[in-house]
Amino acid sequence: MTTATPATTRGELLWGRDRRPAEGDPGELVVTTPMPSMPVALAGDADGVRLRAAYYDQNPGVWTHGDWICLYEDGASIISGRSDSTLNRGGVRLGTSDFYSVAEDVPGVTDSLAVHLEDPAGGPGRLILFVVGPRAADEERVRTEIRRRLRSELSPRHVPDDLIVLSALPRTLSGKKLETPIKRILQGAPADSVVSRDSLIDPDALDAIARWRSLEREDS
Repeated sequence: MTTATPATTRGELLWGRDRRPAEGDPGELVVTTPMPSMPVALAGDADGVRLRAAYYDQNPGVWTHGDWICLYEDGASIISGRSDSTLNRGGVRLGTSDFYSVAEDVPGVTDSLAVHLEDPAGGPGRLILFVVGPRAADEERVRTEIRRRLRSELSPRHVPDDLIVLSALPRTLSGKKLETPIKRILQGAPADSVVSRDSLIDPDALDAIARWRSLEREDS
């Protein structure tokens, strides 16, 4: 998507790594002053908890839309897709669809979901891949095969630090993977504050993520 962007509003539209406009490089689409088209509420979210979690948690007090945008000197801008479907590992962007195409091609895997937890110090962070489908007896074989294929078909950066087998992953009623809500749960947000259970095919799958996070914190 390409559109003209008045130069006077550029600081309102894009944040790079240092939270400043980064002309010519992709950055987060943000809105620092109110706009007429911004939603003010979500259905079933009377106290605004999910609205704030969806748009304000990443940059407190600033609407972060969840898209990459690139601004150019001539006033043009290009919106290039969802930033929450892209993992930034050590400064290298990795598309989550790449993970899924490899992982879900491994026999025995029926679903997968990748999450990257950034390192505040700028390191590679922690890459977590959840998968569904393998029988208990096949788990180790499947883990080994997924890691091998990710390394050979994509890159060593795509090999997860943690590969977790679950019985199910939460999806919306329309079948969408919940990448951002699950990331927020892993970062410590209560599950019910980031997604409505009424919008999920299998609400119990959300609890499985929260339980894994709790066990992980106890072991660390």
